Amino acid sequence: MTAVLTAEGVQSLAWLLIAFPLAGAAVLLLGGRRTDKWGHLLGCAMSLASFAVGVAMFVQMLGYGHEERRRVVHLFQYLVVGDLKVDMGLLIDPLSISFVLLITGVGSLIHIYSIGYMEHDPDRRRFFAFLNLFVASMLLLVLADNYLGLYIGWEGVGLASYLLIGFWQYKPTAATAAKKAFVVNRVGDFGLSIAIMLMFATFGTISFTGVFENAGGAEKGVVTAIGLLLLLGACGKSAQLPLQSWLLDAMEGPTPVSALIHAATMVTAGVYLIVRSNPIFELAPTAQLAVTVVGAATLLAGAIIGCGKDDIKKALAGSTMSQIGYMHLAAGLGKAGYVFAIAHLIAHGFFKAGMFLGAGSVMHGMKDAVNMRKYGALRAVMVITWATFGLGYLAIIGFPGLSGWFTKDGIIEAAFHKGGTSGAILGGCTLLGAGITAYYMSRVMFMTFFGGKRWDDGVHPHESPKVMTVPLMLLSVGSVLMGGFLVLGGFSEFLAPSLPPGMEEHHFEPITNAGIATFVLMIIGVGIAWRQYAARPVPREAPRGSLVTVAARKDLYGDAINESLIMRPGQWLTRLAVFFDNKGVDGVVNGLAAGIGGTSGRVRRLQTGFVRSYALSMFIGAALVVGALVLVRI
Repeated sequence: MTAVLTAEGVQSLAWLLIAFPLAGAAVLLLGGRRTDKWGHLLGCAMSLASFAVGVAMFVQMLGYGHEERRRVVHLFQYLVVGDLKVDMGLLIDPLSISFVLLITGVGSLIHIYSIGYMEHDPDRRRFFAFLNLFVASMLLLVLADNYLGLYIGWEGVGLASYLLIGFWQYKPTAATAAKKAFVVNRVGDFGLSIAIMLMFATFGTISFTGVFENAGGAEKGVVTAIGLLLLLGACGKSAQLPLQSWLLDAMEGPTPVSALIHAATMVTAGVYLIVRSNPIFELAPTAQLAVTVVGAATLLAGAIIGCGKDDIKKALAGSTMSQIGYMHLAAGLGKAGYVFAIAHLIAHGFFKAGMFLGAGSVMHGMKDAVNMRKYGALRAVMVITWATFGLGYLAIIGFPGLSGWFTKDGIIEAAFHKGGTSGAILGGCTLLGAGITAYYMSRVMFMTFFGGKRWDDGVHPHESPKVMTVPLMLLSVGSVLMGGFLVLGGFSEFLAPSLPPGMEEHHFEPITNAGIATFVLMIIGVGIAWRQYAARPVPREAPRGSLVTVAARKDLYGDAINESLIMRPGQWLTRLAVFFDNKGVDGVVNGLAAGIGGTSGRVRRLQTGFVRSYALSMFIGAALVVGALVLVRI
């Protein structure tokens, strides 16, 4: 790892990145209804202020040499308990600043969009407070220079997601979805917390520098265990198998929340954790392989789920599962994949935020309807939404020249580059996922904007106001340009100080065997979707479909599997514990008490209170003693 220098200039003010949105959340929550009239403006201003600081820090970083781009801002001594001493600081390096720009940039556009989307909500001020809290927590997560600081931000993100998913808590489905997200994420958080404890027990420190420098001297089994526990934490936050079940239900929250979770904050946290912990995974091949396996399985599962959803937001949520799976797979490839994992994460942030906000724009014009079977022909009445959504659609399916073509194709190429049987399997999964992605995203596009009108009576679609469409246009620019800017603009060289030495050079080749195969599969996927959803009428009621379609609609039975493998056994275990407590522990205690009580009751009968009874007892006792003495002498 490169040396850590003390931050100077603008970078010494890195704490402002977190302070601005955190202060915004505090003012809006503590100020109450008095801030209703201007609360949304304050929320946007605080996010934009963090973005401005992030840009200034990025520009200053570009003026440093490569070896000087890893700097720390010491804040205070956070914790001293025995041998555990934690100094809270912020790590400013290419990896963290890349996330800072994504979180604050895309996050600010989502804030601005929310002014229009939440205009008529009486609790809009509280909504913006929660958005600010979400951004502040995610910034702490990616800026902390130790695992405890990361964990605090990690839990803050979980709290903010719970508050935002269940923002409309008067809806039972929203309240249930929020609780589900909270509970499922606790499983992953448990893994991360145990990993941090194991780090301290093994290395005596939980700072990134201390852990990474000492990891090479630890037993391989310990390092592997830490890696697998970190992966468990990543699976929870990034909705990867087997902890993916919360993500689709989370669509019950307001649409800007979905955009923030899927594009700039929560689900990207797992990818950050794995890439940041790259020295551990480089020393633990088993854990690294597990990352690729989880990523490959999830990218296919998410893509299949996306094929069966008629709810536009849930179809996009399945897409997020799949794309984050690509990122995990790339991160598991090690030195060959780290750069493409982060590049795809950033590019995905733009086109997925654009599509989620585009879906919100459609809902805004369709009286909050989410069923795509009741859309159709919207391109004529929502031109800006159609055009911006379309650019995001082309980017995610890997249309040549757009972001996904550079970043996702890079992951596919890296998977095949691994070589051997594992490389062929992983590469095959990425290719298959690319074909399915083209199909289900084309399905969303055609059902929403093409074909005939299938609108409900009384629905009159219209374009959204400028406060909503301008963010869509800006995000669409990123959907077109960001992938090429990163891959062709030396992003690999920029990230080098945050990654292991000896990183492979990434030279983009526009035409490769994998690239040709990806393009062919993309065309096939689009063609099948066109034939089913554009060239023929789309029924307003979903047909039964094949077994795969039925399974996709039920999220591949994820909830049923969790219920069978975890909930039901947990219930039986609880009942067994209650039975053991009632009949075992309580039975012994109650039985002992009853025995003592019964014995004392019987002994008490000997105390009659009559002198003649006591005299008779004494006479009988004396007679027995005399008799015993006579027998002894004989």
